Amino acid sequence: MKPADIGQLVTTSDPRVSPDGRLVAFVVTRVDLEKNRYRRAVWLAAADGSTAPYPLTTGEHGDGQPRWSPDGRRLAFTSRRSEEKGLHTLHVVPVGIAGETITVCEREEAIEEPVWSPDGTRIAFASRERTGRYGDGEDERGRPPRRIDRLFTRLDGEGWIVDRPRSVFVVPADGSSTPRLVAGGPYEHGGPAWSPDGRRLAVATSRGKDWDLDLVQDIHLIDLGPAGTPDADPRALTDRGLSHSRPSFSPDGTRIATLTEDVRLLPSHAHLAVTDVATGEQQILTGALDRQCAPPSARDPLWHDGNLLFSVEEHGSVHVYRVPADGSGQPELLVGGTRLISGFDYVGGTFAFVAATPTTLPEVFVRDEDGTERQLTSVGAAFHAAVPVAQPEHFTVPSPAGDGDIDAWMVRPAGVPDGARVPVLLSIHGGPMAQYTNSWFDEFQLWAGAGYAVVYCNPHGSTGHTDAWCRAIRPPEAPDAPGTGWGGIDADDVLAVLDAALERDRSLDAERVGVLGGSYGGYLTSWLIGHTDRFAAACSERAVNNVSSLETSSDVAGFFRYEFGLSHLDAPELYQRISPITYVRDITTPVLILHSEDDLRCHIEQADQLYVALRLLGKTVEYWRFPEEGHELSRSGSPRHRVQRAEIILDWFGRHLGGERPQIAWDHPARTA
Repeated sequence: MKPADIGQLVTTSDPRVSPDGRLVAFVVTRVDLEKNRYRRAVWLAAADGSTAPYPLTTGEHGDGQPRWSPDGRRLAFTSRRSEEKGLHTLHVVPVGIAGETITVCEREEAIEEPVWSPDGTRIAFASRERTGRYGDGEDERGRPPRRIDRLFTRLDGEGWIVDRPRSVFVVPADGSSTPRLVAGGPYEHGGPAWSPDGRRLAVATSRGKDWDLDLVQDIHLIDLGPAGTPDADPRALTDRGLSHSRPSFSPDGTRIATLTEDVRLLPSHAHLAVTDVATGEQQILTGALDRQCAPPSARDPLWHDGNLLFSVEEHGSVHVYRVPADGSGQPELLVGGTRLISGFDYVGGTFAFVAATPTTLPEVFVRDEDGTERQLTSVGAAFHAAVPVAQPEHFTVPSPAGDGDIDAWMVRPAGVPDGARVPVLLSIHGGPMAQYTNSWFDEFQLWAGAGYAVVYCNPHGSTGHTDAWCRAIRPPEAPDAPGTGWGGIDADDVLAVLDAALERDRSLDAERVGVLGGSYGGYLTSWLIGHTDRFAAACSERAVNNVSSLETSSDVAGFFRYEFGLSHLDAPELYQRISPITYVRDITTPVLILHSEDDLRCHIEQADQLYVALRLLGKTVEYWRFPEEGHELSRSGSPRHRVQRAEIILDWFGRHLGGERPQIAWDHPARTA
């Protein structure tokens, strides 16, 4: 794979089964490198595979979030069909019957999480609600200043939200009137869910006193009158203990299933809980599983035949489990395999899901009752026919902590001559509460395509393992669940995996090893090169370099006090000790720094601090800033920036490790070298 091949990527996502189980709606996303944009369309497929999948929308306007009406005759989806006006839109299209697509509503803010009322007459959705200051002046230079009165004021990828709270609206499905606000600011709301009788909405929000000073979200109920207006303010169902998200009513309306997390002690696995609507009594259904039940792709818990279906991270894979909703049994695997299942639905006897493997892009599948699986789509076939794929090799390494094995992988480049030595890239994931998955990952294919052996793993702090495994990197000063701290056993783990890979394959060149990572992976990269000189080059991307300053500059300011057990005000020496910038004088490794200028999760001041220090010390350093990009540059940034980022990384390591350097056509020193 070459950097320009990013322009050929195509994926599927968000499968939704029609009420009769005959059709599956899903989203197909393509990269348009020439236009420097993503094209996203809603597709339909026959669940029995009798006809070929086909696009329902053109994909010119970023269509997505398909949701079936209760009678299965209409499909709602979101779009930007008023893009020239800067508006986001909600549409309803007839399926299998005569009629035209109607525009239900237009909004200046994105429309998210649309959900039909049980009688099919209304659609609830979440969207940001602009306050009055946006109407006072044509642009920010003419508007009044922002009043800051809470901690959580910005969000990466969204910008300022303190004056744009995420609210819940209800709109007639025929577009006969404008959306009605049912739960608004200053609070943040999400996950609207209808009760089966259509008289009530459940939402996840935090509305208590000093709600911005903790991370707890409770489930609130909104009682709607005959006209669809709230009878009163949302009332709390849960009790400020566990944090709740993604509510889902039981078919009889007496219970609500949610994903829950103890945010007072982080990291913590999210679990599946059921709450009685009448009494508030709550039961955790997945405590014995001791796994993360809310991967990044998690949907709301799905009620089916007396069970609840949910996602689970398991040693690099993401599976679907089910558990009796009444708590009468333990969770059991429903769909597994060495793969990442990123979305699923189960309606009308049809179980549809999207899955990817380390060598295949995400595709839509259907699983029959006897366990037989049928692949409905082959949208990635052209890409795989044109671009060779390297197969990762999984292996395990005993952790130096002696408490279990580290899941590790290696991707070897193809066509290496006998006796040749291969340069190595050690890649570290972000999070830290995340995992490298058994899924397609373009970066590993890019690095292998340039001649590198890529080594990666899920060290302590990663998910896919136990709570204790995740919490092992809490600092020793933490009053509860103390561990080694960042840069402790996590650093030992990745080095142990590197040593094991070098031992397993003697063709790997131990003198030409590079290290790279983004976000927390960037942190550990910066940390390692300040504590060892074994790497020939490094790439620290969107990194945490000064934990103290990040606690005030990040969009999630104040978060680390939960992850470390102590705030930067109470334990400044702890924050200084675990910050890579503290050890910058010890860095001898050549460093490539990459950062996005609009990154609000790890503010660009983090990169500035590392660069200025290294430059003042006369170290070998190169710094690239990406304009108008956020924290998700490598995954969802503009296609051209994603290609240029890959070229910068490959050129850097090519100069220092000897891998293949790309041909660069834009304004880069290598173009004229």
